[in-house]
Amino acid sequence: MQKEIISNDQKKLARYAKAMGHPIRIYVLELLSNQSCCYSGDLSEILPIVKSTLSQHLKELKDAGLIQGEIEAPRIKYCLNKENWAEAQELFKKILRDPIQPIDCKTNQ
Repeated sequence: MQKEIISNDQKKLARYAKAMGHPIRIYVLELLSNQSCCYSGDLSEILPIVKSTLSQHLKELKDAGLIQGEIEAPRIKYCLNKENWAEAQELFKKILRDPIQPIDCKTNQ
């Protein structure tokens, strides 16, 4: 059996990083981290992008589990998923503060 070299934490961190890989998404996360929730209509008034593009960005953040949406017809209220947001923060802190350990590529040690 082959040894698994990619941990679950690394997989989660990569998913969070991918979702955060656009300035608009970073803006949305910063906005939501400073208030309890925000409606999609309010976001579309703030951000200089079309609603369909905003919806795609919100979907990416939601699919990664960083935000959650609640339908309050005719609008959607978005909030941070506090549990996953805290997990993402810890995973980023861990990788950014841990010293780099040299690996011998020939022996993978």
